[in-house]
Amino acid sequence: MGVRQTEEYVWLYFIALLTLCDWSTSQLLYSISEEVNKGTVVGNIAKDLNLNVQELETRDLRIVSSYSKEYFGVNVQTGILFVNERIDREEVCPNTIQCSLRIQAVLSNPMHVHRIEVSVLDVNDNAPEFLEKIYSLNISESQSLGEQYLLPIAEDRDIGSNAVKTYKLSQNEHFSLDIQSGGEDGVSVELVLQKTLDREKQSSYKLLLTAIDGGKPPRSGTLQLTVNIVDVNDNTPTFSKSLYKTSVKENSSPGTLLIKLNATDLDEGLNSKIVYSLIKRRNSDPSSIFNINSETGEITVKGTLDYEDTPAYEVRVQAMDQGPVPRSTHTKLLIEVIDINDNAPEISVTSLMTPVKEDAELGTIVALITVSDKDGGNNGLTNCKVVGSLPFKLKSNYKNDYSLVVDGPLDREHTPFYNVTIIATDEGSPPLSSIRIITVHVSDVNDNAPLFTEPVINVYVKENSPTGSSLHRMNAFDSDLDSNARLTYTLLDNYQRNIPVSSLLNINSETGDIVSLQSFNYEETKTFQFKVQATDSGVPPLSSNVTVNVFILDENDNSPTILAPYSEHGSVNSENIPYSAEAGYFVAKIRAVDADSGYNALLSYHLSEPKGNSLFRIGTSTGEIRTKRRMSDNDLKTHPLVVLVSDNGEPSLSATVSIDVVVVENTADIQTQFRHVPIKEESFSDLNLYLLIAIVSVSVIFLLSLITLIAVKCHRTDGSFSRYSAPMITTHPDGSWSYSKSTQQYDVCFSSDTLKSDVVVFPAPFPPVDAELISINGGDTFTRTQTLPNKEKVCVL
Repeated sequence: MGVRQTEEYVWLYFIALLTLCDWSTSQLLYSISEEVNKGTVVGNIAKDLNLNVQELETRDLRIVSSYSKEYFGVNVQTGILFVNERIDREEVCPNTIQCSLRIQAVLSNPMHVHRIEVSVLDVNDNAPEFLEKIYSLNISESQSLGEQYLLPIAEDRDIGSNAVKTYKLSQNEHFSLDIQSGGEDGVSVELVLQKTLDREKQSSYKLLLTAIDGGKPPRSGTLQLTVNIVDVNDNTPTFSKSLYKTSVKENSSPGTLLIKLNATDLDEGLNSKIVYSLIKRRNSDPSSIFNINSETGEITVKGTLDYEDTPAYEVRVQAMDQGPVPRSTHTKLLIEVIDINDNAPEISVTSLMTPVKEDAELGTIVALITVSDKDGGNNGLTNCKVVGSLPFKLKSNYKNDYSLVVDGPLDREHTPFYNVTIIATDEGSPPLSSIRIITVHVSDVNDNAPLFTEPVINVYVKENSPTGSSLHRMNAFDSDLDSNARLTYTLLDNYQRNIPVSSLLNINSETGDIVSLQSFNYEETKTFQFKVQATDSGVPPLSSNVTVNVFILDENDNSPTILAPYSEHGSVNSENIPYSAEAGYFVAKIRAVDADSGYNALLSYHLSEPKGNSLFRIGTSTGEIRTKRRMSDNDLKTHPLVVLVSDNGEPSLSATVSIDVVVVENTADIQTQFRHVPIKEESFSDLNLYLLIAIVSVSVIFLLSLITLIAVKCHRTDGSFSRYSAPMITTHPDGSWSYSKSTQQYDVCFSSDTLKSDVVVFPAPFPPVDAELISINGGDTFTRTQTLPNKEKVCVL
């Protein structure tokens, strides 16, 4: 138990390496024994790197490596590096003296990379072991004292002081051991003849060879050695050199001659005929790689050579004669394998930090990359770069370690991800290269404000629409993703006639549907304006506004209203006419208005009389009631009339008024509610004169305009002239006349009653809009009327 605790004792030492430029990359060296328990402390990274322990967790301290096992871990609370997996030095670093594990400590925000090299120290956990358990050796009885025989060596997987240090031979009087240190095999051993042999006394010897390592406590392994004593040949073959050296390229084909060895024997006949062979040592069998001609001693290539696997071979060659008791000798052959550039560089990504925010700063680390090349010399030197014009570059950290960092602006809306091609090229001749493609995804940040599809939105709403009606759906889009593109809509409060828009409308914050909170009346509000704001859900949120114009469309929801002095249906009005009235005698004029607009306010007048009564007529557009003919004795003295005033809406609305027309014999009894007829013509007032002059002036100007228009049309080209029909002047039964063409019409109405005159102008080429009817009734009363599309009318009544 104490021995195990001694083996798990950890030796620690620390060396901090400064980088050339800054502290973004540094190196730590630690030392630890193999086979230590999990959790064994290797070192304190925070202390050795002078890091703040409180920042380790927030900066996401972690250990990364290219090994298949996670041999080490780190405590982010204390910064202590500890053993996470069992470490077997002989497994991790076979056949090597120095064994180091290279790992990296990575810190984020900002990114720092620290190289850590942990040297794994050997412990004496392997006993020496012979390849064969029994070994036989033939020795001639005539051998001279001091003759030496090469014995098999034991293999110990441990290194250094824990490797094989000495050999021990079981007690005997004829043989001893010659132990030699150094060389590739470490400690070698030869059997030395100390006393003359006599086969007749003893034909063989059973000895026990023990290999002992230098561990504490030491471990050992044994070999059963059988020495057979023979009698014959007394000369041993001899090589010309004790050590031979040669070299061969690693791409040499089988059969390539390496060297020819030469050994001689002073004996004659079969005792001097030498047979060459390769000696198998440890787990290495040189006969699988090389071939030797047993008669000539020529050594040729047999298998595949690989500099990266084995840069050199140490081969033992034996020369044995053919005597009855063969005698042999051996020599050492060192074969150097010459490297050729047959391995392309290897690119490995040890850590990939993706996705990267599109607003990442220059120098932000995206990935950690390691480039390796198994070749040696210049063939193993590599250069690494990013191919193409991309916003990334490689930054060298340490030797063949690189960081892929941001080198330009990123825009996820333009490029959501990048396929970064990295090429590594060695300096061999010809150079070899390899390519690695790393996909770097770009994450979204809220850098795009919402956009509406139109700069100004016009919404048309019918008046009297029910409350809750959907007026319009706002549509905005955001180029960002997820919550950065999730939009909410709000009304920016605006006051229309001191009424906030939020009391008129409501908007669904998610769908953008605008609904009415009340019914609209065209006669009160024809249009109003407000703004809608679209805001995304990013941090911080971005927004944009759009102006919305709402136009209220008129509906035929107002019936015509009869103006004074006549009241609406329900009471009877009376007018008197003389029995001597001629045809066309003016009886009365009905005036009405409609609060609607356009065709909904265009009024027409109709007269309803008892059957068979055709004494009166009414102007459909003027509302004037006149006689059609003279009175006869058969006519009634009282004529009840019903006047129907209708608009042109859909459906049409109307109003009625009742008038009783009374026929009187004496004209002195005639009274009218509209006017007081002057008894004498001499009392013609100044006001009537001014009115008459104004009406005549307007009429003259209008007639001159018509004549000018006709003259202009007549001077047009034939092609243009053909587009219009000939002008036509038409008289109407109500006393008016009209001038009309295919695209325009002008109506002019005159009345013999000079005490009142109406002028109505309806422009032709524009959509229906409100016009003004100017009624001059002595008291300068103004009354509203409507426009007729494609028709211009001037009435002087």
